[in-house]
Amino acid sequence: MKKVAVIMGSDSDLDVVSKGIAVLDELGIKYEVHIYSAHRTPEEAGKFCSEAKEKGFGVIIAAAGMAAHLAGAAAAQTLLPIIGIPIESGRLGGLDALLSTVQMPSGIPVATVAVNGAKNAALLAAQILAVSDDNLYLKLKNLREKDKNAVLEKNSKIEKQFNGHKTDC
Repeated sequence: MKKVAVIMGSDSDLDVVSKGIAVLDELGIKYEVHIYSAHRTPEEAGKFCSEAKEKGFGVIIAAAGMAAHLAGAAAAQTLLPIIGIPIESGRLGGLDALLSTVQMPSGIPVATVAVNGAKNAALLAAQILAVSDDNLYLKLKNLREKDKNAVLEKNSKIEKQFNGHKTDC
């Protein structure tokens, strides 16, 4: 199985990114985590991304806040899928990071998840890798079923609390 690279613009992004790392752990996906800034370490970020395929990576997750150019800078250096996580910071609640991540020029795509959406970024990375890995596909299917059952269990508790009986609709 290919690895997932998780890069972030600053260690202050780790609180958000760790939620995605937990998903990768749960699914048994190998990964590496790095701090590369699109503005402060552009050469190192570019080198890492341009060599990622040869080093066994299949997807790169890039998290950054504010100007949030990291995902786009990564996408410019590789043909691997890039998943951008806009990080909430500053006064705009992450809108600045979202727009910086999602508004890419034609020919340089970045898949973008919700602001602080690290869990979905990891799940999307897993889905990309699962295209060629049936075992990972099965793990994702089982996780989806587990999530479904958790919601149905919560629904049952709420129905008992407020309805006093099970409804048929």
